Amino acid sequence: MNGIPTSIVTMLIGIVITLISLWYGQNHGLMPVAASTEAGEVDQLFNLMMTIGTGLFLIVEGTLIVAVIRFRRKEGDETDGPHIEGNIPLEIVWTAIPAIIVLGLSVYSFEIYTEMGGLNLMEHHSSKEVQLAYASSDGDATSSYPMLAASGLGEPPTLGESADDTISIDVLGLQFAFVMTYPATGIVDGAVHVPVGKFVKLNLKAQDVIHAFWLPEFRIKQDMIPGKETSLVFKATREGTYPVVCAELCGSYHGGMRTQLIVHSPEEYDEWEQSRIVAQGPTDLSNAIAAASQKPDETDTEYLAHFRASMHLDIEPMEPMNHDAHMDLALTP
Repeated sequence: MNGIPTSIVTMLIGIVITLISLWYGQNHGLMPVAASTEAGEVDQLFNLMMTIGTGLFLIVEGTLIVAVIRFRRKEGDETDGPHIEGNIPLEIVWTAIPAIIVLGLSVYSFEIYTEMGGLNLMEHHSSKEVQLAYASSDGDATSSYPMLAASGLGEPPTLGESADDTISIDVLGLQFAFVMTYPATGIVDGAVHVPVGKFVKLNLKAQDVIHAFWLPEFRIKQDMIPGKETSLVFKATREGTYPVVCAELCGSYHGGMRTQLIVHSPEEYDEWEQSRIVAQGPTDLSNAIAAASQKPDETDTEYLAHFRASMHLDIEPMEPMNHDAHMDLALTP
């Protein structure tokens, strides 16, 4: 590019890199479909990081390629290259730029976490004693520890006056299934059913070991910890059926611990709710609520057997399990 000032060439290269980075940062297609308000916020952060990462990649790799071509050893040149002590201003620049980028992303991600209710104080639960029973070589043994206050992604500030209109669902995780209970109606199901455009609060508990409730299309995940209630609040924005996956290694059949979250239109949700109430019957409602709590002497397989037909749970993989080290968790007043 003889005759073109270096500053002009540098500016043109910078413009090209910027345009490519902006385009790829918004069109990378690496994320699944966004199905909640939270997903949009998380995707904005991810797109920004992809834009910055693409720009840095092009700059670094482009510089290396130019250096390899321009400063390669010429044929017949056996001399040493010039001795360079260093470049203090350059070192300051390439140290300061990543620091500024990391600080900016930290502030932005913290803001998104706050908007999702991550810093909101969770509702306080009365202290309960949790009794852990397990089999040992010396016979059965038990130990107790206090039930901790709830934590997790709490109610976002946008919830506001809609709190009374929020659908609350109790989610119990155990090897290797999720069991959903709707306290308002007593419905017990093996899948999560929610209406579009309405806030939903999931109250998460683990029966035995640590599990995780992960909704990839909603960009939210929360651990389910024995003895500690956690929660998730979200609003679905897109009708459809989405996978729910346990993202915490919880045992031999961890890979099979998954279910579905079904987002209905408001009318379809009301129809589903009424159909389930009618199917359970007036006398079965209280039984369903009582059955949602595992008895101290019940194994996980026995507990899930109550819901096998109505919730279409597949408990066959749990039959051959060796329960020599089985742990049953029960709440005592």
